[in-house]
Amino acid sequence: MTQPQPLPLICTVAVIGAGAMGAGIAQVAASAGHNVWLLDTRPDAAAQAITGIRAQFHKMAAKGKLSAAQAQAAGERLHVAHQLADLADAGLVIEAIVENLPIKHTLFADLEKVVSTHCILASNTSSISITAIGAALRHPERVAGLHFFNPAPLMALVEVVSGLATRPDVADTLLATATAWGKTAVHAKSTPGFIVNRVARPYYGEALRVLHEGGADCATLDAVMREAGGFRMGPFELMDMIGLDVNYAVTCSVWQAYFNDPRYTPSLIQRELTDAGFLGKKSGRGFYDYSAGAEKPAPSTEAAQACPLKWQFVATRTPRRRWHSDLLPQQCHLPTVPAAMVASSKWVRWRCLSPMVVPPPAMPPNQKHPTPC
Repeated sequence: MTQPQPLPLICTVAVIGAGAMGAGIAQVAASAGHNVWLLDTRPDAAAQAITGIRAQFHKMAAKGKLSAAQAQAAGERLHVAHQLADLADAGLVIEAIVENLPIKHTLFADLEKVVSTHCILASNTSSISITAIGAALRHPERVAGLHFFNPAPLMALVEVVSGLATRPDVADTLLATATAWGKTAVHAKSTPGFIVNRVARPYYGEALRVLHEGGADCATLDAVMREAGGFRMGPFELMDMIGLDVNYAVTCSVWQAYFNDPRYTPSLIQRELTDAGFLGKKSGRGFYDYSAGAEKPAPSTEAAQACPLKWQFVATRTPRRRWHSDLLPQQCHLPTVPAAMVASSKWVRWRCLSPMVVPPPAMPPNQKHPTPC
């Protein structure tokens, strides 16, 4: 069986949609060595996006991540497309437009009239069915999902999504191409939300429910998830970065696809913010205020407290997970093991009664049984 090969660098990549996602995908493809054409229906949007991408390349050169020549060459591989006809020579077209199935149907139907039959048509949709997108086309077998995450140049994961009609070799080529672009690519089936956006819905949804119920404010919930849960960003910070309109649209899509399953019910709070145009960082206001001079609210949390160590000894004859008293940390000030316990030849283990404390060292690996005290 031959190994799937990525698209060759001579293959032109087209990206439709010059928003944050489209621009980020164009940057990734140009960095990898492809000529990239960027198309957007908004006047000057593609040109402005390319200007921003070139600025990013020069910043990377200033930081030593690229040479000046590499930054210049990558910037020169970016081109503005003014109409679909400019994409006729593309070997891969990636759609990154609004999350609306009828609009995507229209776009891909128009693309089929322009590009060659060998061109792969990919959608960066977050949750819309790839099967449904391809169903309206003459050649649904060449349609697949190529779902990047925001910001595309930094986030490693890419979901390669196959619809029912997607040819396996198309998905394999996209997987190999994303890998060649430095991404961690995974195959996924066209189920609602695919992998990540399906799993992530409770992270957003439960946080929004707690907020709606008055359990805690945004800053506190974010702090708890960051500092106690180990997440890099809290749910409200993350929604603001993604864009509330995008996040809300994905939630609605998954909810509708699962026949209004209450687990995925959209939030009235999020809908209200979206209707008001408070979309997060990109609009200057979302759950937080991003205007100049605005202060982020402080969470209602307590400072971490020192946890005293409390240990007790437990007699047992079971040899699993036992520790010899000589191996225990000296600073624990452990009690003396009663002589009667030693005389009875029972094993002794120590159990930590304090939460969040690392247990004492295990037995040395060359000892098959715990040492009797």
